Amino acid sequence: MGIREYSIFDPSKAYSRKRHPLTLESVESYNNSTVTKDGGKKYHVGYIAGVFDLYHIGHLNMFRRAKEMCDYLIVGVVSDEGVRHVKRTDPFVPFEERIEMVRSCRYVDEAVEIPYMFNGTEDAWKMHHFDVQFSGTDYVNDPGFENFKKFLEKHGATLEFFPYTESTSSTKLKELIDKKLI
Repeated sequence: MGIREYSIFDPSKAYSRKRHPLTLESVESYNNSTVTKDGGKKYHVGYIAGVFDLYHIGHLNMFRRAKEMCDYLIVGVVSDEGVRHVKRTDPFVPFEERIEMVRSCRYVDEAVEIPYMFNGTEDAWKMHHFDVQFSGTDYVNDPGFENFKKFLEKHGATLEFFPYTESTSSTKLKELIDKKLI
């Protein structure tokens, strides 16, 4: 019985994960209703869908904001075939690499494949029964999202939009790459 091992914290030693400092932004996000009065988060299960080609800070911002609002975050990554079908182009980064990058993000609890013949939000909700789907404001005026919102509300879920990161987007990165290659 008793204590078999003990150690003393050494601030000069490199630990595997650094503690995140308390910042004004983290305090404000806590105060802006992402946490309920009983200490829980606003939603239990959240869902985000996307291609996540040329992974960038906008993706990371969306994952972080979503995780601040839900206990468990599922991110659906569109398959290569799905990208070809919907966007009529090949992704720069293959599916296996894209899903692994998403999976490795500390804000993401589960990364799943969005199959080729997937029917969007309705199929996602039937598979994962999430409380909220998150998206960027670049889709806020998309007529399809109004139908998604109605479907989700009918099933006790909702749709939340986060500000689109103007400075960096996959489209802008692809345009820059194309300019450099020409």
